[in-house]
Amino acid sequence: MRVGMPHMGNIYIPFKALFQRLNVDLVIPPVNNQRTLSLGVRYSPEGLCIPFKLTLGNLIEAAELGADTLIMPAGYGTCRLGYYARTQEQILRDLGYDFEMIQIGFSEHKLFNILRMIKRLSNNASWYRIISAFRFGLAKLNALDRIERVAHKVRPIERVKGTANRLFAKAVKAIDEADDYSTLKKVQRDYIDQLNEVPKNTKTPLIVGITGEFYVVLEPLSNLDVESELGKLGVEVRRTT
Repeated sequence: MRVGMPHMGNIYIPFKALFQRLNVDLVIPPVNNQRTLSLGVRYSPEGLCIPFKLTLGNLIEAAELGADTLIMPAGYGTCRLGYYARTQEQILRDLGYDFEMIQIGFSEHKLFNILRMIKRLSNNASWYRIISAFRFGLAKLNALDRIERVAHKVRPIERVKGTANRLFAKAVKAIDEADDYSTLKKVQRDYIDQLNEVPKNTKTPLIVGITGEFYVVLEPLSNLDVESELGKLGVEVRRTT
C-alpha cells in the first residue's frame, strides 16, 4: 500500500511523521506549482473552484508517483471541501487510475474518524502505537504553528526583508527532519529565538486578520502567498478560519 494525499499548507509534515512511525509508505506530491494547477484545470469541470482543482492536481500527481490509496477530507463539517472526494474519485477513475479513495469524515467524531483511518492504513497497528504516532505528529503541527505565528510578527518589522521567510523555511525543514521529541523541542526553541533576535525597526505595524475558505487560507499558491506579501508591506497577519 502506498498512501497519497493533497497538500494543505504544511499539513503533510505531521502526517509524514505519523505514518513513518507506523511504517506506512506515504507518497508526498510536489509542493503545489503551476503543473499542479494545470492538471486540475484540465480535468475539472469548468465552474469548480481553485481548491478543487489544486487538490485534484495533487491527487493526480500522487497517483503518478504510485499511490494506490488516496486520502481526502469528507463530510459537511469542512464546507465544500468535504464534498470534493466523490467527484474527484470519479475523475481519477475516468483517467484510468486504479486506487482506493479513503474519505476522512470530519462531520462528527472527528478525532475518532482520523484514528480509525490511521488504524486501517497501518495494517491494524496497536492503539498504543497509533496514539503515540498521532501525538508526535500533533507535536510537529504545534511546533509549526508556534514558529509561524512568530514569523508573522517579525516579518512586517524586520530591517532586512525576507529574513523571517528564510528562517521559517529552514524551521519547516528542521521540523520535518526531527525524529524525536527532544530534537523537535530544540528546533522550536532555536528558531523562535532566532526570529526574536532578527534586527527590527520600531514602527507599530498595521494588524490584518486573514479569514476565509479553509484551504485557501492554508495554501500559498491558492492565495498568492498573501501573508508574505502583506508582511513585505509592513502588515502583521493574524490567521483564522
